[in-house]
Amino acid sequence: MSDNQKKELTPVQQEYQELQQQRETKRPVVRNCINAFLVGGLICVVGQAIQYFYIFFFDFTEKTTGNPTAGTMIFIAMLLTGFGVYDRIAQFAGAGSAVPLTGFGNAVISAAIEHRTEGFVLGVGGNMFKLAGSVILFGVFSAFVVATIKTLLTMWGGL
Repeated sequence: MSDNQKKELTPVQQEYQELQQQRETKRPVVRNCINAFLVGGLICVVGQAIQYFYIFFFDFTEKTTGNPTAGTMIFIAMLLTGFGVYDRIAQFAGAGSAVPLTGFGNAVISAAIEHRTEGFVLGVGGNMFKLAGSVILFGVFSAFVVATIKTLLTMWGGL
């Protein structure tokens, strides 16, 4: 808070601000970043191992193995969320578990589990994609914008 903003506060408000700053929990930012990096990296290593599994045992190519790998990673995240394991991983890793593809699976199934008592249609179906819906919406919109730009560049001879 700047000095100008502090001057506009009443003495009681200033005293409260000082008390709040003294009592505020200090967050271990560096440790949290390291945890997120390590867990996010481990999730990516597992995804790479699954990709190699599909290539080696099912004769996929590197180009065709993307969808089955993504589906498998989402499925594993949903299973771990259902058993309560993914939540513990997320508490430890923070954004390291939310940013990869598994965070999408966790977001979908968490909402479904939370609203299952309201029924399958209005509870699970209606709330399942609350968080994930925005991800899907902006993903589709971004793909549309990029495809439009690429089409225009191709038409103009840029690519």
